[in-house]
Amino acid sequence: MPSRKFADGEVVRGRWPGSSLYYEVEILSHDSHSQLYTVQYKDGTELELKENDIKPLTSFRQRKSGSTSSSPSRRRGSRSRSRSRSPGRPPRSSRRSASASHQADMKEMRKEVLEVKLTPLVLKPFGNSISRYNGEPERTERDGMLHRNAEEKFRLSEEIRSMSTQYSLHPRREEIKLKDIDSKEENIVPTKGSTLLKTSEVLGTQPKSLEFGGVPGVFLIMLGLPTFLFLLLLLCKEKEPSLLNFPPPMPALSELWDTRAFAIYFFWFSLQALFYILPIGKVVEGMPLADGRRLKYRLNGFYAFLLTCVAVGAALCRGVELHYVYRHFLPLALAAATFAMALSTYLAVRAAWAPPAALAPASSGNAIYDFFIGRELNPRIGTFDLKYFCELRPGLIGWVVVNLVMLLAEMKLQDRAAPSLAMILVNSFQLLYVVDALWNEEALLTTMDITHDGFGFMLAFGDLVWVPFIYSFQAFYLVNHPNEVSWPMASLIIALKLCGYVIFRCANSQKNAFRKNPTDPKLAHLKTIHTSTGKNLLVSGWWGFVRHPNYLGDLIMALAWSLPCGFKHVLPYFYVIYFTVLLVHREARDERHCRKKYGLAWEKYCQRVPYRIFPYVY
Repeated sequence: MPSRKFADGEVVRGRWPGSSLYYEVEILSHDSHSQLYTVQYKDGTELELKENDIKPLTSFRQRKSGSTSSSPSRRRGSRSRSRSRSPGRPPRSSRRSASASHQADMKEMRKEVLEVKLTPLVLKPFGNSISRYNGEPERTERDGMLHRNAEEKFRLSEEIRSMSTQYSLHPRREEIKLKDIDSKEENIVPTKGSTLLKTSEVLGTQPKSLEFGGVPGVFLIMLGLPTFLFLLLLLCKEKEPSLLNFPPPMPALSELWDTRAFAIYFFWFSLQALFYILPIGKVVEGMPLADGRRLKYRLNGFYAFLLTCVAVGAALCRGVELHYVYRHFLPLALAAATFAMALSTYLAVRAAWAPPAALAPASSGNAIYDFFIGRELNPRIGTFDLKYFCELRPGLIGWVVVNLVMLLAEMKLQDRAAPSLAMILVNSFQLLYVVDALWNEEALLTTMDITHDGFGFMLAFGDLVWVPFIYSFQAFYLVNHPNEVSWPMASLIIALKLCGYVIFRCANSQKNAFRKNPTDPKLAHLKTIHTSTGKNLLVSGWWGFVRHPNYLGDLIMALAWSLPCGFKHVLPYFYVIYFTVLLVHREARDERHCRKKYGLAWEKYCQRVPYRIFPYVY
């Protein structure tokens, strides 16, 4: 058996496959059967080379830079003698043309070698490479650059495949782990002409997946939501509501429409808009947009709430009859629904001229679907952000005002000197929820509503109609269906509410603090999983308990809001049922979005945190 020439750990020069260039390598091992050396280049690439493709460093250091040959016969002093003794030497002119042809071939070879030389770096991304882990990598290059880079990458990959018949290439350990993912995520499609389509071209031809059942689903939602809202409110006003009598008779449109009610709602919306543009509160930047910009937002929601409280208190002191809101609750709901539809139409029309960079990631290009989900991500009139304003102001603050109206209506209709304990619990719980949202207004900027969904019918109707008229459903129910709650029962309900609030607030605070400053020493005890986007996923603390602990806290609080209404009817628990369906659906949307964004890192997170919302259940 022949002895090996180079020892393990020795630094030598190894020839790069398919070229005449030698690079510094380290001998890792030697196979006595195949007589091949496993070497590692400086960039980490491991190859198997034959012994005659490896040379010691000294053989390169001894070479003179100005000499082309070490043969004595080629030296200047012996040139004429050597030439004259060669009878078969061709004429000088033919020798020169052959030499020129040889030099041209060498230049072409070097040109090809330079293209092949960087192949391991271009073709094989390692570690947390976005192209490996992400279903939809973030792109900052222009389309032309992406197209050219992809073509070069595929051309070089073909060259490497041809070399692999002569050289055994040992992939890195990361490549072995990602082998299965490679076959799924690299959409390289050969055609009859042996041409290759880049991944972006393949994905571009595939239709975008639509949520909510696609176009038919969103069309039915837009028709069904307003109808269901009014049927639910009509059923709640009955003295003896029964699901067997559903749907209740609908009143005539002339009874539902009230011009004064519409004027009152428009005044309310305008008042909140006035509070929004006041130069109070700090200005912060939102999340980076697709083009790298960050929009500025003024955080004055809590100040707007305080100003609203002052305005409502002044109205009560001046003898304004707020009972009008209860008596015209359905006309006000119709006015809000009409306003939301008009706003959605305006948003759809203006989005037709929006530049591509301003479109929402959730938009599809279908007119009906985009009318529902929203085509434009951040529609603004000057610096007035319509979506951000509607998320917290008219609906959320209006919810508190509606609850106050129901409390006063209960006292008047039931001839009470003070509101019932059940009504106080409902008002207090929901007031705490609204104040918490307004106090932590900045957290809204990282939610899916702001960063992913456009502003269309879904958010406009939800923010302006559904929140103030459905989230206040428990207080509306108690006006006509009183329920006496004992103090022991009230204590249990308060404990449940506080439990849900602690989970909700602590989970959100931990998430927001980590997003602001992941290196905060206060968060050093938290364990994370690194992702290809450069961000980390929390796998300990509240976010190691379940994947969405904030949703769990939300649902516990929702149950606490309904319990003061008793168990005589299922109507007060509609909010809990609806909210459970909403959050489970939202969790599924989050799951798809995160799996697409974080890839393998999200799969590891799901293994570490198996339960989504409910521990040991779901």
